Amino acid sequence: MYRFIPLVLVFLAACGSNGPRYLLDTGPTAEVTKTRVTVGTLEVMDVSLPTYAEDSDIMVDDGNGALTPVKNALWADDPGRAVTQLLVDEIGRTSTATTAAEPWPLESPAQAAVHVRLSEMVASEAGRFDLRGQFAISSYGYVVRERIEPFAVSVPLADTKPATIAAASSAALRELSAQIVRSLSR
Repeated sequence: MYRFIPLVLVFLAACGSNGPRYLLDTGPTAEVTKTRVTVGTLEVMDVSLPTYAEDSDIMVDDGNGALTPVKNALWADDPGRAVTQLLVDEIGRTSTATTAAEPWPLESPAQAAVHVRLSEMVASEAGRFDLRGQFAISSYGYVVRERIEPFAVSVPLADTKPATIAAASSAALRELSAQIVRSLSR
């Protein structure tokens, strides 16, 4: 009986791979002129994704409202964690704020937090990647004016290959982070 256990483990490991996995592209690493924002520290709360975007499958809208997984293509990381971390990295790279994902790792609390709720995050066979929802800025000590702002970002999509979708997802999230930084600079 014990001779079959290693064979079962090998079989299960082979079944779990399901094809290549794709990372969100972290984007340019070149130094940028940082935008001065009104907070010194910013906590990025875990991003709220639609249920279909939380799945490890990379999905495409077929134009009729049906989402179907791209064959043999999975996200390399938990989508919620990857989206949150990309926003943290990009806001930190392009603004003067020290940023971190929740839970805030320092003893002194962050001056403000950004809460992002995505209502749509989808690639379309029509040739675009759409990101819609709202973000809220909350300020624990009212260092900045609290507010809720809607957003809609659309990025051209040359095809529906997984690498193209991953790049478009990343570009849309970088545009969202730029909108958040602009909001914090006022």
